[in-house]
Amino acid sequence: MAVSRGHFSSRLGFILAAAGSAVGLGNIWKFPFEVGSGGGAAFVVMYLGFCFLLCFPVMTAEIAIGRRTQRNAVGAFKALNKPRWAFIGFLGLASGLLILSFYNVVAGWAFGYVIEMIMGNFDIGSQFGDFIKDWMKIGLYGIVFMGATAFIVSQGVQKGIEKAAKFLMPTLIILMILLSTYAMTLEGAMRGIEFYLIPDFSKINGQVVYSALGQAFFSLSLGMGALITYGSYLSKEQNIVQSAALITLMDVGIAFLAGLMLFPLVFSQGLEPTGGPGLIFVTLPGVFRDLGPNIGIIIGTLFFTLLSFAALTSTVSLLEVPVAYVVDEHKVPRKRAVWLTATLIFLIGIPSLLSNGASSILTNFIDVIGLAREGATDNSFMTLVAWIANDTFLPLGGMLISIFAAYIWKKENLSAELSIGNEGYAGSFLERFINFSISYLAPVVLSVIFLLTLLSKFFGIDLI
Repeated sequence: MAVSRGHFSSRLGFILAAAGSAVGLGNIWKFPFEVGSGGGAAFVVMYLGFCFLLCFPVMTAEIAIGRRTQRNAVGAFKALNKPRWAFIGFLGLASGLLILSFYNVVAGWAFGYVIEMIMGNFDIGSQFGDFIKDWMKIGLYGIVFMGATAFIVSQGVQKGIEKAAKFLMPTLIILMILLSTYAMTLEGAMRGIEFYLIPDFSKINGQVVYSALGQAFFSLSLGMGALITYGSYLSKEQNIVQSAALITLMDVGIAFLAGLMLFPLVFSQGLEPTGGPGLIFVTLPGVFRDLGPNIGIIIGTLFFTLLSFAALTSTVSLLEVPVAYVVDEHKVPRKRAVWLTATLIFLIGIPSLLSNGASSILTNFIDVIGLAREGATDNSFMTLVAWIANDTFLPLGGMLISIFAAYIWKKENLSAELSIGNEGYAGSFLERFINFSISYLAPVVLSVIFLLTLLSKFFGIDLI
């Protein structure tokens, strides 16, 4: 007996769910850090350009493959009678499993900080090292977070993923607008806005371009089968090109809002905007304390609730990719598939959980295996997993999907699928642009990102 797959009930539900897949900790945590390191507004300009020139076309291809086949990230290639190319789907599955295994640990940090803010513990920033070392507490937070993710996914496409997205995404945007508005009222906030919005193009160099390319691609959840999977739940009446444009705009908009929220907060306290990931977990609690105890508790709690919601929208899509594979290919009932997969991923994530101070070997794992670089401050097992899954597998997957769509499935079949529900697409500028991008631009750029990352992370050769 075939297992029911489910479908999104509306275009809005699909857009919110797919945007939720793209929107995550990277938008709120990594994007502002990259902006700070990349010199501010010049980085933002490049990031926006790359999102639409490179990522938008790859996104349309992924969604089209999913909708055409109505199958998961592995089964889609088999359904197109290209079984040898199913390895791309397996690569995406591996990426999702590994990313979720460590992402859940970081989500546990964010959830734990909500509790610390409610308790008024603004010193948690200076206690961050001890906080993440407490593997039992973080593990418990991770179990709660993985449980919430699994519960949503277990309810199915409409009652679970779509319903959660319709609540989480608007709430996320409202919280960001509220916090951004408040941040702009603080003394010195305008210096942060100037840094963020007035470009200094002299800051642009090879490293900044590389970072902007990488951030654009990684922030949109491309290359790991999530959008193939979500596309498989999309009806034939929907306009894929328009939906992909709206998803890209929403992802970019939320990342942009994160900067409007964070830089005024940081500059109002006279802090440097290049504090890296530690800016969120180490520096910001002190910023909230300086706002006054009552306001600080409210703003701090809202901020880390926002961070937790952003993480949840991503963990849902990360879990759905392997679940859809198990349901489709192995005919396992959805709820059983969800809880078995979630349990497996949590177990896979235990070394990452222990690699933040609880185990000296895992904390220094990159050094132990001889890959540590001079000046590196984080040599943990969790960082190695991020290198493999996030930094290496994703651009490789995106490059392969582009090549498959353009040369194996063929551009004319992609155009035919994108024309369904989109009168006027055939022969349009958009068709020519998308075909050019997936045929030439995306394969070349993503292969360069993949090779530069591989050489830098695993061989210590920095070419930029």
